[in-house]
This record gives sequence, structure tokens and C-alpha cells, in this order.
Amino acid sequence: MSAILEGKRILLGVSGSIAAFKAAELASRLTQEGAQVITILSPAAEKFITPLTFRSLTGQPAYTDADLWGEKGHILHVKLGQESDLMLIAPCSANTLAALAQGSAEHLLTLSALTLRAPLAVAPAMDGGMFEHPATQQNLHILRQRGVFVLGPTQGRLASGLFGSGRMLEPQEIIGHVRYILAQKGPLKGQKVVVTAGGTQEAIDPVRMLTNRSSGKQGYALAQAAVDLGAEVVLISAPTALTPPVGAHLIQVHSAEEMRQAVLQETQNADILLMAAAVADFRPRQVRTQKIKKQEALTLLELEPTPDILSEVAARRAQTHRPLVMVGFAAESQDLIENATHKLQNKGLDMIVANNILARDAGFGVDTNRVTLLYQNGARESLPLMTKAQVAEAILQRILTFLQTP
Repeated sequence: MSAILEGKRILLGVSGSIAAFKAAELASRLTQEGAQVITILSPAAEKFITPLTFRSLTGQPAYTDADLWGEKGHILHVKLGQESDLMLIAPCSANTLAALAQGSAEHLLTLSALTLRAPLAVAPAMDGGMFEHPATQQNLHILRQRGVFVLGPTQGRLASGLFGSGRMLEPQEIIGHVRYILAQKGPLKGQKVVVTAGGTQEAIDPVRMLTNRSSGKQGYALAQAAVDLGAEVVLISAPTALTPPVGAHLIQVHSAEEMRQAVLQETQNADILLMAAAVADFRPRQVRTQKIKKQEALTLLELEPTPDILSEVAARRAQTHRPLVMVGFAAESQDLIENATHKLQNKGLDMIVANNILARDAGFGVDTNRVTLLYQNGARESLPLMTKAQVAEAILQRILTFLQTP
């Protein structure tokens, strides 16, 4: 469950497309994230999927045109349009796009869009050539000018067997866009947040490297939590298998030096720095230009320290007062509080997040974390076992307090 979606009233419109089966998964996932999902099916959508499917997945009403002419028909479309936090039409067929652009009130779905007082997002889905057709592009242009969010489509195999643009985005990606849209007026609107994530890689030769076990999950969760609060987010990431949050600007790096350069550049005008990356402490003194053969005698690998990125940012902050808030992370295997406290004081951080990397349910590679927050004023706060998303949301809430304190 995510804080940005919990309790939000999402009006999900489903139009006539084979991608309607994805709408069922989308409705289910939004519900699991805490949203109230009320569905409207167009007459064509009913040819592909039933209202019962959505009622079963969401526990909320699923309406069709038959409801428009029922006992509450004269107010239903107004109620649906005005009581929603967001209307999302997914899939949105070429015909529905045209109806929206023209202001058609023929069906309950488009009629509700006319009464809408919340943001409107559409996820187009159509087959070969329809998306590129000038008429469709003109309709999309009209909708974008009105402030409608157009999500996708992407390229891929279409129902006809053709390959091209027109494939609806996958449900999880659509949810990322929904979160971004709902966060537009969040408490961090206008604030720039820089987040680092993942484990840096220090080359030994063209194929080998020194790295660590960081998955990047906590850093990516922090980036998502900052996006959810309306921030302008820059995610500086070492290689991971993760997808960056919708709305975050991704800067990909490999080595500690590359991360240093990116952090120094992006924090010049940043408000918040969340240094969650596991930056290598050492790198090979000399990088071989050719692959080291197994037969070679390699008895010594000389190492040298990598740059201390946080110390450099802290030194500059003393002169420029940017970023306003600096948060570090301490992944320790022993003397957790002592080592984290030393890092907090030595690097001039406002807060440090400490966790024991030897715990099986916390630290590297898992979806949960158990952390202790240490503050510059000496305060300490231990959080229970949480998902990394919940840890990220808790950290950002503490940062909001920092920013609000005179």
C-alpha cells in the first residue's frame, strides 16, 4: 500500500480494446495500493470484459450505459465526474480519443469526462497504423492542449500480429504515471531532491570489477517517495535491475568518481540530498587495459581510497548553504550506532540512516529494512521492520519536518 494512493478515488474508464484484460490487472493493483477504483465500461468494452470482473477485483461499483438510464441516471455522471481524484481511461481506443476531443456526451464514460473536475489521463491502445493516423494525432494534440495526460502507448506486438506503436503501457508503468499525476501539488513541489542508489563498480580490467551487494532498492524507494511528495527528483544510480520511478530524472553512473561528478553537479541547486548509494571505499590503483588471463600470476591487487563524496558536498554546503538537508546511510556489520554516529558527525549530516547488513530481513537485496535514524541534535529513533517503500516514506516525512522548522 502506498501513501500517495491510499484513499484516492480513481475513476477507471475502460473502452473497447483487447487490452481491456490489462485493465482488470490495473484495477486490482490500484486497489491493492489502497485506492478506491470505480469503473465505467463503454458499450464496446462490454464485448471484451464484464462489469462483474471489476466489481470482484475492486469491491467497488462498475457502471455501464445501462446505469445512465436507471433511477439515478440523471445525476450519476455528475457524481462520478465530480467526486473523483483522477479519471484514468485505460485502454483508451481511437474512437474514445476522438469522442473526448470532440466533447461527445453519447456514453456514460465520455459524459463523465465532461463533468470531471480532477485530472484526466488516457492510456491509448489501438492496432496497426491507427495511432500514427493524422486524425488520431490531431485528437491527441487537442487533448494535450487541454491538459490531459497521455500515457504511452509503446511499441510492441499488436493483436493483429503487426509490430508498431499502439500497445498499451503495462499496468505497473501506468500506476507510476498515476502516482506522478496525483503528486503534482505535493508538499515538496518546487524542491529539488537528489537521490543516489546502487553499488558503484570499480574496474580491474575490461571485464572484471570491484563492487558490493547493494541492489539499489532503498535508493529507488526514496526516489519514488520524493516523487510522491511532488519533488523534482534526480536519481543518480549505479547499475541495477530496477526501473526508475516515473517522473524522476535518471543519471546512470558506474564508478565512485562518476558518481562524485554527478552529485557535485546536481547538488549545486538542490534542496535535499539522500545519499543511499553504496559507494565503493576503494578502487584498483591501476586498471589493466587488457583482460587478465587466468594463467597470469596475479598475487597483488593494489587499492587506493575513492573520493569522499559526502565530505565534499558538506564542505561546499558550509559556504553555499546548498543542499538544505543532507541525509547519509550507514550499512554496518558491527558497532552499528557507534559507526553511524561517527559518520553523522564527521560528515556534517542532518540525519543518518543506520542498518545492520548481517540481518537476513534487512539490508542488501531484500524488500524489507529495519533502520535506526540518528539526528545531528543527538536524538535517535528506531523504526520497526518495514518494507523499503515504508522506510523511504518515513524518512521523507522527517525531512519535511526539517524544512518546516525555522
